[in-house]
Amino acid sequence: MHEHFFECPYCWETISMLLDPSVIKQAYVEDCEVCCNPIQISVNYFNGELVGFEAINIG
Repeated sequence: MHEHFFECPYCWETISMLLDPSVIKQAYVEDCEVCCNPIQISVNYFNGELVGFEAINIG
């Protein structure tokens, strides 16, 4: 697992998420641990390296 830090697109607080590099392409919704709003997460790995991460507001 890989810990990734980013800013919530709602409250702008820095939060972290554990990402699984064994899954090359991921997309899911996760609630912000600070403000509880839903965030659309998109993750891409290539050869075990994080090459794409996007956290967008879906509200």
